[in-house]
Amino acid sequence: MRTKSLKKNKINVITLGCSKNVYDSEVLMGQLKASGKDVVHEEEGNIVVINTCGFINNAKEESVNTILEYMQKKEDGEVDKVFVTGCLSERYKPDLQKEIPNVDQYFGTTELPGLLKALGADYKHELIGERLTTTPKNYAYLKIAEGCDRPCSFCAIPLMRGKHKSTPIENLVVEAEKLSANGVKELILIAQDLTYYGLDIYKKRNLAELLENLVKVEGIEWIRLHYAFPTGFPMDVLDLMNREPKICNYIDIPLQHITDSILKSMRRGTTKEKTTNLLKAFRETVPGMTIRTTLIVGYPGETQEDFEELRDWVREMRFERMGCFTYSHEENTHAFNLEDDVPEDVKQDRANEIMEIQSQISWELNQEKIGQELKVVIDRKEGDYFVGRTEFDSPDVDNEVLINASKVYLKTGEFARVKITEAADFDLYADVVS
Repeated sequence: MRTKSLKKNKINVITLGCSKNVYDSEVLMGQLKASGKDVVHEEEGNIVVINTCGFINNAKEESVNTILEYMQKKEDGEVDKVFVTGCLSERYKPDLQKEIPNVDQYFGTTELPGLLKALGADYKHELIGERLTTTPKNYAYLKIAEGCDRPCSFCAIPLMRGKHKSTPIENLVVEAEKLSANGVKELILIAQDLTYYGLDIYKKRNLAELLENLVKVEGIEWIRLHYAFPTGFPMDVLDLMNREPKICNYIDIPLQHITDSILKSMRRGTTKEKTTNLLKAFRETVPGMTIRTTLIVGYPGETQEDFEELRDWVREMRFERMGCFTYSHEENTHAFNLEDDVPEDVKQDRANEIMEIQSQISWELNQEKIGQELKVVIDRKEGDYFVGRTEFDSPDVDNEVLINASKVYLKTGEFARVKITEAADFDLYADVVS
């Protein structure tokens, strides 16, 4: 008779996908720890929780492959149990249960109490802001809302995350205070749409009031805004950004496309003229601000003329930061009714062409920084360099500042004043200013 292993249960949480998933995993881990569970993030553990992404094809493929990898480990006796949660599980639970039935249990994005129960833990409502952060100690994500009410044709997020639901200001302030007490100096505000914040609970766009409360939290030095929507942008946020030094002169505003016909088909609620005027207002109100955007090429019906108009507009707008993605045809979205008529190789060629233009723009803008003195936060040491970021750069996606570690010692998580000495496409080199 085979006896059950006597080893102590250790829960390994694996996070796939975006910063919203990172946040959700951290909340899960905080709840598990509060119930006395031994929990780790992407290390060894005999019980595995996979927090999946279901956004686009590549992400779905990575999630499925990770599930299959751990099902093999379970079969080989390396792990005892595997649970699956997150967006892929929310969107495709019946299909997953049919195709990969050996997973112990599947949970959707709103089933945290059920997942905790399956892991032998209780959901504790009183744990406002209690998380086990997985990011470097100096920054953390602060999710200010869940879900999305926008009708974008290409996006499956409302299917997986539901309608927009803002978190009350007082709860977010408590969470920020706890993060600060644990050494966090930079808050990265995230939501599917920051600009919608407050409409549901305060009956007005209330991002500025939230920011006014967060800047009062002692120990927080930078507050960064991610994922704004161009339609209905609350302009009072720009005035606050301009006068409040804690709010980084930075915004991540995914614009997706620029031709009027594609924007209309995408159901973005804006036009080329309105979008261009909004960006000009950004730069006039907050001189020197960094605008990060993302674009989609190869959307159904995108002609060569549409692409060339987008390409020329990218040259004209000279975004400080940008990413470009190929269109992914997602079932149950509005655009799925359209013919996915741009060949994959054309999509990829268009994305490459846009990113080549952006690389040149980034190089030119970086050359202008040579000789400037900037405040940077040190994220890590890598090889011969300390790696830092300016207020104009978000972790993982933007430029980095490299400081020769043989010349100076810097502490991770601390701020330093540096002078830029060299610049490449996406990296800056600097010396510390004594």
